[in-house]
Order: sequence, then C-alpha cells, then structure tokens
Amino acid sequence: MFSIEQSIKDQFVAVANHISYPLFPENLYTPIQYINTLGGKRLRPLLLLLANDLFGGKIEQAMPAALAVEWFHNFTLMHDDIMDNAPMRRGNATVHVKWDTNTAILSGDVMLVKAYQFLQELHPTVLPQVFTLFNQTAVEVCEGQQLDMNFEHRNEVDVEEYLQMIRLKTSVLLAASLKMGAIIAGANSKDADLLYQVGENVGIAFQLQDDLLDVYGNPSQFGKQVGGDILANKKTFLLLQAQRRASLEQQKQIDYWLQKTSFEPLEKINAMVGLYEQLNIRAIVLEQINYYTNGALEALTAIDLPKSHKLRLEQLLFQLLVREH
Repeated sequence: MFSIEQSIKDQFVAVANHISYPLFPENLYTPIQYINTLGGKRLRPLLLLLANDLFGGKIEQAMPAALAVEWFHNFTLMHDDIMDNAPMRRGNATVHVKWDTNTAILSGDVMLVKAYQFLQELHPTVLPQVFTLFNQTAVEVCEGQQLDMNFEHRNEVDVEEYLQMIRLKTSVLLAASLKMGAIIAGANSKDADLLYQVGENVGIAFQLQDDLLDVYGNPSQFGKQVGGDILANKKTFLLLQAQRRASLEQQKQIDYWLQKTSFEPLEKINAMVGLYEQLNIRAIVLEQINYYTNGALEALTAIDLPKSHKLRLEQLLFQLLVREH
C-alpha cells in the first residue's frame, strides 16, 4: 500500500478506534464494539476518503461519511451472518454465536441508526445529496441479499439475474463510497457518476473472481476452502455458465451432483471441476472479469483529472483483482 493510502487508512482507524461506546446496556453495545474492532480491510471508508482526496477534499470533512459506510457495512455483515448461520467472521466467532441471535439483530439495528447519525455531521451543502445516495444504496444492498436468498430455493437462475444480484449485494456500496467521497470534495456530477461506475465495475469483477478462486484458487492465499461453493451447491457464475452451456448428457451429470446427498467431498469437487474444464468455464469467467475490469478503467480514464492524480486510486482498485487463480 502506498504511503498516502496508508496514511489515510491510519487516520480512519485512529478515529474509528477512539469512538466511545455507551456502557449501558452493556450487552447491546459490546457486540457493536466487538465487530467494529475485528479488523478487515476497511476498504469502503478507504475508497471514500481516497475519492475525497482525489478531488482535493479535506479528510476531516469526509470522515463522518467514512464512518457511516463502515458501520453500515458491518451492520450488514452481522445480519448476513445470522441468515447464513455463519460461525466465523474474520477468524473470530460471529456475534450471534458469541452472544445470541436476538442480541445480534438488535445490535445490528443500532449500528444502522448510528450510521445515519454519522451522516448528520456532514456539511449541510452536501448532506442532502449524500443522504439520498446512502438511502438508495442501503435499499439496494438489502435487495441484493434477498435475491441471494431467493436463489437458494430456485432450481433455475439466469446469468443476468446473478450479475444483478452481485451488483446490488456487493458493488453498489463500493460505488457509493467512491461517489460520496467525490461529492463531499465538491466534484462535478459527471466525474462523481464516473467514479460510481468505477466502483460498480470493480465490485462485479471482484465477486466473479471470488467465484473463480473457489474452484481454482490457492487455499493458502485465498483464505477459504477451495471447492466450498461446489460442496454447498452455491449458484455461482461458474455453475450458471455451465448449466447454460451443458449438453444434455453434461446437464444430467450436473444434476446428479447437485441432487446427491451422500458423497466424498473430493469426488464431487473433481467431478464438477472436470465438467467446468470440458465447458471451458474458466476462460469464460476470466473474459467477464476482464470485461468489467476494463469498464472500470475506462470510467476512471474519463474523469477530468490528470492521469497522475488518478494513479494511486487506480493501483489500489486493481490490487483487489490481482489474486492467485
């Protein structure tokens, strides 16, 4: 990470870590402090603050919005973990496991309210525009999560539906973070919209790469079990593309493994990967990743600033997409 990025991240972490939490009721606020201090990349507030810096803004003026997006993001993680029955988050017990489900729901609700309280600290000249964008994004993230849950109970999901789901669930918050930073710094609407397009495209490319790494990644670098999505019958971009392109015989094999309830994990993973290889799925996914990566680069290039000003942000964004596969 370059020095300016590290400096901005350090300033955010310092502010975030010095937030005081009410002492009563303890079991409402302690889980909030717990999830907020588990670490993570702090990517969304960093993108917001870098976008603000890109257009010459002052970090202290954008800090409330950076805190808002981080608290909102952690709120969604807390509730997502409940819905997914996830036992671990960032190497630690999830809030609903460490405490209980009702506590996690209520603490998450408070985090959402607090995110809006942070936004209230913004300058009145930018608050209405940022507030509108934040509300739109919050609704879209919930829509994406609902679509993701719907897909679990559907036999057929279109590739286009899947792309829309990951755009809503993952991309829009990255995109909004960048755009909010630009708005707070006084960027014109065209450049702010272009920055939104950058985040939207990078977010989709990142999720597609995540799907790819589940099958082809190095587990020591990826940080997750390779083949986990296959074992869970998760509707990833790879599976949907395979179903779209499979012959009748190949579709029978896919259906067999999706419906089989007793199997050796490695046997199922190898069988599905073999089908992906027959259908050239890896190349198809890489082509899509490149498509969205190029879309992000084109939008960033179109922003009316010298290339040298945009270099730090460009390099940070594409560091996200340089992972082993």
